[in-house]
Amino acid sequence: MIKRLTAYIGEFKRDTALAPRCVILEVILEVLLPVLMASVIDRGVEAGDMNYVVKLGVVMLVVAMLSLLAGTLSGVFAARASMGFGRNLRKAMYDNIQDFSFQNIDHFSTAGLVTRMTTDVTNVQNAFQMIIRMFVRAPIMMISALFMCVTISPRLSLIFLAALIFLGCVLAFVITRAFPLFDEMFKGYDRLNASVQENLTGIRVVKAYVREGHEREKFRGATKNLKDLSVHAERLVVMNQPVMQFTVYTCIMLVSWFGAKLIVVDETMTTGQLMSLFTYTMQILMSLMMISMIFVMTTMARSSAERIVEVLDEKSTLTDPMHSVLEVEDGSIRFDHVNFSYSDDREKCVLRDVNLEIRAGETIGIIGGTGSSKSTLVQLIPRLYDVLEGSVYVGGHDVKEYRLEKLRNAVSMVLQKNVLFSGTILENLRWGNKEATEEECRRACELAQAHEFIEKMPDGYETYIEQGGTNVSGGQKQRLCIARALLKKPKILILDDSTSAVDTKTDALIRRAFAEEIPDTTKLIIAQRISSVQDADRILVLDQGAVVGFGTHDELLKEKEIYRDIYELQQKGADFDE
Repeated sequence: MIKRLTAYIGEFKRDTALAPRCVILEVILEVLLPVLMASVIDRGVEAGDMNYVVKLGVVMLVVAMLSLLAGTLSGVFAARASMGFGRNLRKAMYDNIQDFSFQNIDHFSTAGLVTRMTTDVTNVQNAFQMIIRMFVRAPIMMISALFMCVTISPRLSLIFLAALIFLGCVLAFVITRAFPLFDEMFKGYDRLNASVQENLTGIRVVKAYVREGHEREKFRGATKNLKDLSVHAERLVVMNQPVMQFTVYTCIMLVSWFGAKLIVVDETMTTGQLMSLFTYTMQILMSLMMISMIFVMTTMARSSAERIVEVLDEKSTLTDPMHSVLEVEDGSIRFDHVNFSYSDDREKCVLRDVNLEIRAGETIGIIGGTGSSKSTLVQLIPRLYDVLEGSVYVGGHDVKEYRLEKLRNAVSMVLQKNVLFSGTILENLRWGNKEATEEECRRACELAQAHEFIEKMPDGYETYIEQGGTNVSGGQKQRLCIARALLKKPKILILDDSTSAVDTKTDALIRRAFAEEIPDTTKLIIAQRISSVQDADRILVLDQGAVVGFGTHDELLKEKEIYRDIYELQQKGADFDE
């Protein structure tokens, strides 16, 4: 895992290498200061030699300034390296997500991916910065200071050895117990983000049904769960601080007691040596505190790192062929004994033994009850999912023979859930074709019956669309998405219940424009109303993932009872509305 992540240090290897080198220089200079201080006390102050005090004082000042400079540079290099590392990680994750199939995306929740790209990357980034600074500084400082203590007094050094063993045992206990809790805590963040995202996305529905209280309770539950997990994990981690303080004060007391005895009784130690020993004591114990902080941070970061690697290692279930068909020749479509399951389980197929043949340029209506897999069927055409068994052919070739980019450029799809992005209407339209002229955009909007309402807007085609398209109606959003799809000039146009929010007159105008203006484009129209597709060349009827009818409106009325029942029911509803 470490090797996997360090590959993303990338162009910041130089900063990553310079930071610990500056830290090592800083530590060496800091370790020299107590030695110089001891000499000032023993050979300068006690001897009354002020010239020596001044000379050595100047040397100490220079050493301190160099140490400060080295510390500052290490901070700059470490910050640059860690920020760059975090940027590269986020970019790598984002790039990989862009290649995910719908099946890959279904594997991770949206909230989970957001948490991994924000909270988890921040944790790993902070841990990385600590590793290249504190993880280098603390051990070197501890070893160097311990060596100097042994040089001054081997017997007193045994105190630090005992402290190291004690603190090592405490750290091992904390780390082994805390890691599973931190792992569960980050899953709690996923659940919290999911609750927030769902609420904000559906805030209008929440208010329409006066469910604010229910949403507050749900959010409160998610935050309470996260709080309980955090408290449980932090309860173990906070043990580290009082244990450290207890060890520090105990060591200082023992050094003071035994050091004073060595000076006064045994006369084997000088006052300057005892003072430097105190400084080395603090350096050793501060290093131990740093090491404990590093272990706590890396314990948290380990959970985050595993979650990041999961995303980085996730491979798209869709791959381009080695030798691909260059272009989609026409809009003909054929389903050959197609079975499909979201879970790749043949026992849970949502499409079963689908056999269809659609000629290029045909207009095909698709009708079926809720859950009959109408949307799933059309999503197999641009390979948003891959079939479990059988084959789907477009333009006479299996869709797996095309490069995904070529296939999807030949298929325009207006999804059931219409999405507009922040930006002007023109910018949104050019998602269909970034090179489209303003005249081409206007023509596409005329075909989609969107031009009229756009012209009435204050800024026309330069009108700014708010995030999610909140400043346009549902019907306007649908028509803009249809226009965007038309700008691709596709071989196949798929409308997944994309005129449900427009009136019947506008729906009819859109269908007539399609028939007159893009006769060579194969059009698949999923609809709930038979009136929206009864003029289609043929109509496909799905029921529970199986084809139960495929023919013209008149043929289906005569031969298929399920179609006739739907038609009569909708006619009665229409008569009732009148």
